[in-house]
Parts: sequence; C-alpha cells; structure tokens
Amino acid sequence: MLRAASGVAPVALIVDSHEPLGSAALTIEQFAARRAAGEPLSRIVGRREFWALELTISPQVLDPRPETETIVEASLRLLRSRREEPLRVLDLGVGSGALICALLVEFPQARGVGVDISAGAADVARRNVAACGLASRAEIRVSDWASGIDGPFDLIVSNPPYIPSAELSALPREVRDFDPRLALDGGSDGLEAYQRIAPEARSLLCAGGWLMVEIGAGQAADVRAIVERCGFVDATILKDLAGRDRVVAARRP
Repeated sequence: MLRAASGVAPVALIVDSHEPLGSAALTIEQFAARRAAGEPLSRIVGRREFWALELTISPQVLDPRPETETIVEASLRLLRSRREEPLRVLDLGVGSGALICALLVEFPQARGVGVDISAGAADVARRNVAACGLASRAEIRVSDWASGIDGPFDLIVSNPPYIPSAELSALPREVRDFDPRLALDGGSDGLEAYQRIAPEARSLLCAGGWLMVEIGAGQAADVRAIVERCGFVDATILKDLAGRDRVVAARRP
C-alpha cells in the first residue's frame, strides 16, 4: 500500500524509512480503510501479477489467482513439442486476459482469441493484451461463450464460473463482495458453464487438440464425466501447488 500510494521505490522504504509521506499520507489512510473493509490489495491498486505479468484489473473482471496458473503449466507440458508452432488458442471467459496473455508469451508463434460475455471485461482484456505487447496476435471479442467463433483451435482454455449459486453468500468477503458475480455463479450445481463449454470446444478443436478448464472443489469427477460424454479422451485431473484438484484436461481424438 505504501508503494502504491506514494510511488516510493521498495529500496527507499528501507533506506529512507523515516522520510515524511507528505500528501501520500491521506491516500495511504484511505487504502488502509478499504483493506480493513475486506477489499483485496490487488483491487485497491488495480493491478495483479499473473505468470510474472503485471495486469490491470477492474470491478468487471475476476481477480486472477495463482492457482489458475496450473492451466498455463499444463499447457506447456502437454504442448512442449509444439512450442514454436503457429498454434491457435481460444480463451472462453477471458476476463482480465490473464490466461491468453500468459499463453501467448509462452508460445511465441501462437495467435489467440479471447471471448467474454461482459463488454467491460473485454475492454480490460484488450488493455492487458496491448500492455503485454500481444495486440498483433490476439483478438478479444464479446460473445456468449463460443457463439460465432470459428475454429479450428489447437488449445482451448477456460476459468469459468463454477460456484453453486446457493454457496455464493458463504464465500470469503474478499471474493463475495469484490469479484463480479458473473464470473463466480456457476448455477444451481456449479456445472452449467461446463455443460456449454465442452460440446462447443469439441466442435472447435482440431484433431488432437486440448481442452483445459479450471474446476472448483469436489467437481473433478463431474467435469471429467461431462467432457468424456462429449467425446473427449485422455481426460486427466491436475492438481495445483496446494495439492487440490484444479484443472481437467482432455483431448479431442
């Protein structure tokens, strides 16, 4: 908060720790009050680091979290032999653009499309794509999942809303009160988005292409069953660094 409010470099906080804050003192006081009310620091400063990229966030987008990097790690592992190929990547529910930015950085010849039903989220994603120097390789569209999107794609990723509607009120206030409901509410069972994503992804992937979706607690078996019913093979459940089931990856035959 000190750095964000005052613009002071990290080293100066140590070397010149007794210097007066001046006009920044009021801003810091305001920041502290917002944090005490539960607002995450990333939302207060409007920035979040993801995969070593500094991204802008706004109230219109989900605050990207480290566990979502599991999708990037899995993509690098499963497509390591194709890292220099001109792959096509689709991000369904692009939000801040965290996933598509990270993937295009790691696959330097790839091109991507990111879609979101929220025009506000799409605007944020466009800003982050441009800030990461990826505007020439990424297109951000407003769409209801893959409606109107033309394939084929080599990789489709998504961090969809997966919280059951009845459980939203019990979420930590940092999530419940500050992440957009549109990015959280997965319907009555938390699985509505996967029911849309799986068949659409199946039709848009090239042969051998991969689908990777983030999942919530206790959803691994259900999501794997959904993708298998849609004709995917090699469905695998991947864990995040905390050891929790986090991603279902599956391949189109």
